[in-house]
Amino acid sequence: MEARSPRELEARNYLEKHRIMELLNYLTSALLFFRPEKPRQYLISILERLRIAKIAGVALPFFMDNSNIAAMFEMLDSSNRGTISLTQYKEALKTLGLCTADEVFKDDGHGIPFEKFRHEVCICPASLQASARKF
Repeated sequence: MEARSPRELEARNYLEKHRIMELLNYLTSALLFFRPEKPRQYLISILERLRIAKIAGVALPFFMDNSNIAAMFEMLDSSNRGTISLTQYKEALKTLGLCTADEVFKDDGHGIPFEKFRHEVCICPASLQASARKF
């Protein structure tokens, strides 16, 4: 979507500079994954953990462990082939807030095995470490 006015362009630049959309995707993914009884309190706690991670220079909090990642992969691999399609992979990463809709992935035609999926889901939050400084 093109910015139509200088004000829209300024707003878009601001959101990109401060990585606001990535933060909102991260928060939304966490909400949908855990579905806490008190969503506002939960969001506040995540933002507080992000603030502490930034100050302390520690790892950005991530909400999935290996069992969650395995369960997600198994749901995507309903035919039990041991791989998922590139489309499924990209949609999973988008759902988790770990990639954007316009990111391009190379399709080698072999599908995505669990180990690659697990590695990427675990590594993507680490790549957000630089973003945590801007959150």
